[in-house]
Amino acid sequence: MTIGLPPDIELRQDVAPVPYRAALEEMAARNTVIAAGEARELIWLLEHPPVYTAGTSAARAELLDPRFEVVEAGRGGRYTYHGPGQRIGYVLLDLRKRARDARGFVHALEGWVIAALADFGVESWRSEGRIGIWTRDVDGREAKIGAIGVRIRRWVTMHGFAVNLSPDLSHFGGIVPCGIEEFGVTSLQRLGIEVDPTAWDRALLARAGEFLAMLDRPCPPAEPAGEPAR
Repeated sequence: MTIGLPPDIELRQDVAPVPYRAALEEMAARNTVIAAGEARELIWLLEHPPVYTAGTSAARAELLDPRFEVVEAGRGGRYTYHGPGQRIGYVLLDLRKRARDARGFVHALEGWVIAALADFGVESWRSEGRIGIWTRDVDGREAKIGAIGVRIRRWVTMHGFAVNLSPDLSHFGGIVPCGIEEFGVTSLQRLGIEVDPTAWDRALLARAGEFLAMLDRPCPPAEPAGEPAR
């Protein structure tokens, strides 16, 4: 059994890139059978070939250069890039077994990524009014290192997070990532930290138990978001 992950949750780890449309179809099908009680919950760690995905709030003006395939994702949010060097986590969990708290699920998902990044010496945080996971870039400015985008159907979650290990950051130039123009995108590699998918998965899964425990209680009251005080 993987550390921190109970046996009633299936773990899938793909090494070869999975086409985005294929993953989307698999997620939708799995959501249905989980909701019907006919399959285990799933945590799926993978990468995609280069693709731009459009959330339900995506504005066409934010698609600057559609150099890659553009796919309607069905999740919340705006435009996002996925590609090699970015580790994706799709999280399909039945919230009927837990606190039935959509906000709490997103909060816990963010906390899971933030805790795993801290294990590699990267301080990151939520930022009020800006979706995603943020850190201090090499130029001293805030930059996004992780994206969050979810959908909840029949109280079963879909989609999840993406963390930039070592993607080609120039590929983000075809969109306004998540509709935020004034901040850039960074990666662990850009910060001088080399982390391969195996090491990332190991750190993430070691903290899976903490993440799951957070889902058993309602989300705490909103607290000021942003870079921790120094």
